[in-house]
Amino acid sequence: MTSVSSASPGLGGLRDVKNRLFGPLPDVAEEAGYEPDHPKRVGFFTDTSVCIGCKACEVACKEWNTLPMDDSHGERDALGLSGMSYDNTGQLGANSWRHVAFIEQSRAVDLPMPTFGRPGDDRPHEHGIPAPDSGDLDSTAKAQASVLNIEALSEFDPQTGQTGADKQIRWLMSSDVCKHCTHAGCLDVCPTGALFRSEFGTVVVQQDICNGCGYCVAACPYGVIDQRKDDGRVFKCTMCYDRLTDGLQPACATACPTQSIQFGDLDELQERADARLATLKSQGVETARLYGRDENDGVGGDGAFFLLLDEPEVYGLPPDPIVTTRDLPAMWKAAGTAAAMMIGVAVSAVLGSRRR
Repeated sequence: MTSVSSASPGLGGLRDVKNRLFGPLPDVAEEAGYEPDHPKRVGFFTDTSVCIGCKACEVACKEWNTLPMDDSHGERDALGLSGMSYDNTGQLGANSWRHVAFIEQSRAVDLPMPTFGRPGDDRPHEHGIPAPDSGDLDSTAKAQASVLNIEALSEFDPQTGQTGADKQIRWLMSSDVCKHCTHAGCLDVCPTGALFRSEFGTVVVQQDICNGCGYCVAACPYGVIDQRKDDGRVFKCTMCYDRLTDGLQPACATACPTQSIQFGDLDELQERADARLATLKSQGVETARLYGRDENDGVGGDGAFFLLLDEPEVYGLPPDPIVTTRDLPAMWKAAGTAAAMMIGVAVSAVLGSRRR
């Protein structure tokens, strides 16, 4: 089991150093044309192991960005219940730039219940009547014999029990957001420049320039960007670009009470995430892994990455995201070769007809 989610091994032979649409990119802002003295790249590190599902980030995001209310299906100005646990946001959308996922996991465990004897069997017996023989019972059975034994009851709590027919419940919670990819497919396909790379390395949408073509919606490997049905324009997280320019943290990170959402210099966040992962591994949490941390994955690493406690698919995340524009250079090369061959065939046919 790998601790860092990465692209499929079959992609290993496709890494072209001349292809700037794929692979590691040391400085995304400089690549976008900013001067070398631009601010350091910033990002989010979301540690799902300490997320409590309070949704403070969702509320702060909606309040700061004045986003309209919507239901789990993205219908604007509608209040509805999803029927899916406590998650009534449902998914990221044009009106929900933060989404706290609630994943309830259960598995059957063997949970023995305390046993009841006849009334008075556990009291000192009088009149020479012997007590039921319990000498053959082991220590666990003896503990179960009394319903007043608090230690026995806690030992067989459904959350920690190891035997009997009951369910063991685990909640996984995670605040999802735009990943602000190193190689952002949405940015590559935008024909109007509505999407741009900021000096902080983030990807921002300018709604007043968006023409509603929807190319970016199909280009996003995470399914983050969404269009509003009333006007067709796209919306997504900007990492509070307006706050960053004023030296403030994004609203969601400021509101998070457990520091599950951490904001700062991306390099420092990655070091912090590596240390946190090592700590969890040392504590026996073998399923912990980092998602979006690997610069060699299909998008060159994410500006918003996560520490997960299960497979990415459990959280509704693609296991191997790949920037959709990765193969554009090869496609144009193939198209150019095909066009040249067709022109060559046409010229040969014309010259051959003249000779006749």
